[in-house]
Amino acid sequence: MIKKAIIVSFTFFALSLGTLYTAYQGRDLLTDPANDAVVVLELFTSQGCSSCPPADALLEQVKEAYPNSVFALSYHVDYWDYIGWKDPFGSEKNTERQRMYAQKFNQRSLYTPEMVINGKEHFVGSNGSVLKEKLQSYLAKTPSFRVSITNALTHQDKVTFSYALSDELIDKRLRAILVLDQKQTQVNRGENKNRTLRNSNIVVEEKYLSQKGETGFSSIHIPETISEGDDLSLLLIVENENRDVLGASKKPIDR
Repeated sequence: MIKKAIIVSFTFFALSLGTLYTAYQGRDLLTDPANDAVVVLELFTSQGCSSCPPADALLEQVKEAYPNSVFALSYHVDYWDYIGWKDPFGSEKNTERQRMYAQKFNQRSLYTPEMVINGKEHFVGSNGSVLKEKLQSYLAKTPSFRVSITNALTHQDKVTFSYALSDELIDKRLRAILVLDQKQTQVNRGENKNRTLRNSNIVVEEKYLSQKGETGFSSIHIPETISEGDDLSLLLIVENENRDVLGASKKPIDR
């Protein structure tokens, strides 16, 4: 099942978590491709949604299977907080990003779990068979832009970094994302009451860069919710005006 913010005549089918795992047993989906392909997965999820934990687990499986080519991102929305559990990672900013995709895809409502692949299409985030099919297609493609991150350094409450692109950044968007590797949460209320949930690659900060050109320097804020021992990564994503992903790169942050 999926959770919708607004009920409409619009049905999706999801697989069980066991089926999801089985979908990833093929050898073709266990290693990174050799063509420098890049796939960005954006999962819109919530700890207040009982349908989301299988999608969260699937995102983690993909993250571990493709450490270099698939950039899995977990965006926690805030519109299920009213049910009884306030998601500590949920934000209106993430909800607004999902609304942007809903407008792009002509959706009549928001729902969780929703997976967006390379900014181009969406499907139910717990549907492993669809994800397998989409990964096979997108991993066969070479990215339009190559991005590299250098000199990523922590300075108190921010990460500074330099970047380089294979072509000029003309009519393109460059998005910087700070990601928390993993966190476990004991949920005490709501639909997932008395469950311990594990979330991976949680988006904790995001910004679009204003620099133009093949190289640049910028920084991104580290939120107060991040603890000293938390593992962070920095991602840079190149998009066109329609927010389709053209290339991406990531780098672990030494703290």
